[in-house]
Amino acid sequence: MLFLRRLPCRVALLCVGMGLSVPAARAQDVLEVPPHCSGLALQAEFACRSWTEVAQDVRAGTDTVIIPVGGTEQSGPYMAVGKHNVRAQVLADAIAVQAGHTLVAPVVAYVPEGSTSPRTSHMKFPGTISVPPAIFEGLLKGAAESFRVQGFRRIVLLGDHGGYQSFMGQVAQELNRAWKGQAAVLYVRDYYEVVPHQYADALRAQGHAAEVGLHAELSDTSLMLAVDPSLVRQDVLRAAPKPGVAEGVYGGDPRRASAGLGRIGTEMQIRTAVAAIQSFQRSHP
Repeated sequence: MLFLRRLPCRVALLCVGMGLSVPAARAQDVLEVPPHCSGLALQAEFACRSWTEVAQDVRAGTDTVIIPVGGTEQSGPYMAVGKHNVRAQVLADAIAVQAGHTLVAPVVAYVPEGSTSPRTSHMKFPGTISVPPAIFEGLLKGAAESFRVQGFRRIVLLGDHGGYQSFMGQVAQELNRAWKGQAAVLYVRDYYEVVPHQYADALRAQGHAAEVGLHAELSDTSLMLAVDPSLVRQDVLRAAPKPGVAEGVYGGDPRRASAGLGRIGTEMQIRTAVAAIQSFQRSHP
């Protein structure tokens, strides 16, 4: 969570709009947060570059870009609704650095999450944002086309949530037909599928079979703890009774979630995606 300090007209746009003079900006007067563009983000993220740096990257052989797809949805009372967005961006950054010659687009946070009238799926809960599938597919196509015309020849679709996977696959098929060899799209379904299958199996093998479920349970919560524990209300989680469907937890039990368990899954996701992208790069020179 980002905390902004209340300032007496030291935010330039506000002061100009009020017809007041703007004093010289000082970094400590604006934000009390660490810079986003550092570490893996600085190495991998499209948003951390100027246009001239993007052009230089492409000329130097960076011709692959990942479009990470998250989603804004309820994940029980103990996990923030931005869960998928944070995980998709952070893991995509790590994947891009390991894959090589790859940048990461800003995460797509608006995805199909159910109907609004009547309210279905996660839209039954406050905190969820849903868009129609056609809007979602159009957004992905537009973003991919934007990268293609800039010189990127390999577009990778990476989705952190299960509800829109089929739409991503459809977009990949349509673009590959339309582009006809000018560029190619790789839809990495296994990045998501490794979680309910290999990762869940690994947790069951460690004695957590009763705690693994479908959503916001042990595996989901552990993945979040491994990526960014600030999105999990751990003190409340561990003191509460076992949550259920009414609380937005579908099967299982998240109360013994841990970053250590989560790293098992994140490593699987990263390893799976890196292998798929590197194979894609070799097969689409």
